[in-house]
Amino acid sequence: METVLQAKNLTKRFRNLIAVDNLDLNVYRGDIFGFLGPNGAGKSTTIRMMLSLIYPNAGEVLLFGKPLRKNFKEVLRNVGAIVEKPDFYLYLSAYKNLEILAKLYGISPTKKQIMEILELVGLEKRYKSKVKTFSHGMKQRLGIAQALLHDPELIILDEPTTGLDPHGMKEVRDLITRLSKEKDKTIFLSSHLLNEIELIANRMVIINKGKTVVEGNVPDLLDKSNADYVFTFDDISNGIKILTDLNYAEEIDFEIQKDEVIVKSKRIPPHELNKIFIQNDINVLSFFPRRTLEEYFLSITQESTK
Repeated sequence: METVLQAKNLTKRFRNLIAVDNLDLNVYRGDIFGFLGPNGAGKSTTIRMMLSLIYPNAGEVLLFGKPLRKNFKEVLRNVGAIVEKPDFYLYLSAYKNLEILAKLYGISPTKKQIMEILELVGLEKRYKSKVKTFSHGMKQRLGIAQALLHDPELIILDEPTTGLDPHGMKEVRDLITRLSKEKDKTIFLSSHLLNEIELIANRMVIINKGKTVVEGNVPDLLDKSNADYVFTFDDISNGIKILTDLNYAEEIDFEIQKDEVIVKSKRIPPHELNKIFIQNDINVLSFFPRRTLEEYFLSITQESTK
């Protein structure tokens, strides 16, 4: 496998604070790579070093097999990135913003090329609209369009779903998946939400206090047998009735959060529970594992101390 992005013993200190501490990671071509950690874990600092915005005190970053420090102009041509919140000229249209940003990059895409990028991120129908009229989710997708202007091989996204509602989060997730599958982009995705990464990433690393906690394939790292499961129904009241009956029999434990039901009991496997719903003519829209990053930290910490 070709390594597109590599960090070797990457370290960054700010006076007495060690923000990143001998960090190692490997991103392979075609990955949707989850970069996970709680707020303050060192994720943004690491990304800034990967983009040559700040320099490490020790260690190095390699992009496409070449040291970033010595080849940054060459290798960064193949990298697109959003670091924190993307900024735009709010009183200009989406199209005009991309046109201006392209000129700042020193490239001159045709109108057709810009429109193809806008179509890819789902904004082609709003290309004439002023950005000030866009929702937060639309601005995030326009930010990804900006990162795509020079057709990079690697896209680095720093918390792209922060502040989005569930619909906006799904739009960004779907876009990231399309970029990987349809456009053969390698994606490096920073997040503090384990469930977001679990839904779309094939590989991930978790860091805490600037150090690597665990790295590997997502299915191998996340043991779904220990996770709670979230169920959604076309009629939640019918699903709750079945769960309540099971609860009386002391076979299940659950809680209701808005339009979702979170099943906590491990006595009935989720696929068996799904069969029970089907047998009772209850339409299950989805069910998926849910485990918080904090819970996962606790589980792997406990395993390492046994």
